Amino acid sequence: MEAETDEKRDTTTIHNVMCLLTHPDGAPLGAPMYLPQNAGPQQLQLIVNKLLDNEEKLPYAFYISDEELLVPLETYLHKNKVSMEKALPIVCQPQAIFRIRPVNRCSATISGHAEAVLTVAFSPDGRHLASGSGDTTVRLWDLTTQTPLYTCTGHKDWVLCIAWSPDGKYLVSGSKSGELLCWDPETGKSSGNPLTGHKKWITGISWEPVHLSAPCRRFVSASKDGDARIWDVTLRKCVICLTGHTLAITCVKWGGDGMIYTGSQDCTIKVWETTQGKLIRELKGHGHWVNSLALSTEYVLRTGAFDHTGKQYSSPEEMKKVALERYNKMRGNAPERLVSGSDDFTMFLWEPFVSKHPKTRMTGHQQLVNHVYFSPDGQWVASASFDKSVKLWNGTTGKFVAAFRGHVGPVYQISWSADSRLLLSGSKDSTLKVWDIRTRKLKQDLPGHSDEVFSVDWSPDGEKVASGGKDKVLKLWMG
Repeated sequence: MEAETDEKRDTTTIHNVMCLLTHPDGAPLGAPMYLPQNAGPQQLQLIVNKLLDNEEKLPYAFYISDEELLVPLETYLHKNKVSMEKALPIVCQPQAIFRIRPVNRCSATISGHAEAVLTVAFSPDGRHLASGSGDTTVRLWDLTTQTPLYTCTGHKDWVLCIAWSPDGKYLVSGSKSGELLCWDPETGKSSGNPLTGHKKWITGISWEPVHLSAPCRRFVSASKDGDARIWDVTLRKCVICLTGHTLAITCVKWGGDGMIYTGSQDCTIKVWETTQGKLIRELKGHGHWVNSLALSTEYVLRTGAFDHTGKQYSSPEEMKKVALERYNKMRGNAPERLVSGSDDFTMFLWEPFVSKHPKTRMTGHQQLVNHVYFSPDGQWVASASFDKSVKLWNGTTGKFVAAFRGHVGPVYQISWSADSRLLLSGSKDSTLKVWDIRTRKLKQDLPGHSDEVFSVDWSPDGEKVASGGKDKVLKLWMG
């Protein structure tokens, strides 16, 4: 009889759950607190905004061990049979205030290049688009009319990589013969002779972040010859040569704290300071070539002072100030994180400022990892592999979260939407695919290319996607 009355009492009283709300980096928002079992994401939103004294209410997503909480706590606890012995950690992840529409149609197919399109990149403000091709030209495209704007000639061999300065004033391209050219996107003219010094082809280009130096002057290039070189566009020469790798450098990133990271076929990642070019750290762990590097702050480094609102700036000083604010806000108190992807099928998550040892080893791919990329908010890492899958990982802990399957060929490149809610991939199978991070499912299949898709980019303003590949055409996709 007693048990029966207990049960009745249970149905009427609402139990409390001891919860610990934390920031994405694990720092608690406050002391553990008791929350009613029927509290769901809506109630948690109110609590977090109150705890953090947010004047404007911000949207948050809540995660319990990497799974988003979309139901009341009691439903989750019941389904997952969670022990209530200790406080339940709930990660509060701020979400973008704006939403990006998924792209779902090809709005233009623009021919012009005479050979394969090897690389495409939007300018930091999303207003311009550039592409590099096996026909030795760089092309700039008019996005309003969706037609070719300038054909930039000057290279003698395939254009393998291009990079916009984060203030949008320059575009640099690197070729298979090892030379670099700097272009003025307003005129399509090159600003002087090619920058020479590398003995083999260029594998990567990265600009000094605008919050460290405005207007943008310096960029770093990496080459198959094993060297990385820092160039000054005003002086038009190489100012520092970073030597030390014993084999080809495959990728290079200029970090927000002023360090340069280089990944190489010698299986190491080297960290350099940029005043004299001294080697300050070596990150070892991979058993094969390092193919790709990604920084947790990459999106704000790429876009500098530009955001989804499209605001333009009148002076470099103003730009530097806004870029620094955006960088600090994105980075928070945590150190910049680095992820490396390798031919050994694995990835490593590093905090190079904290330790020369990896924070975690990320395994699961069955083939080489070709491209890794942090989401704009730093919450996720995505990886593209020759095993035909795209995988999603926690950007703070490196824990595996989900696999996106659907491509029937190796996945070459990935790109994120500015709000970190969608992920785009381009593959040898001639399709682009858009994946939904919340549902972990395919959102949109975008066939249209007649051959392999080598390069994809989602514009920083979220409006457009560009893709290029073996069929020589540039395609623009809209929502």
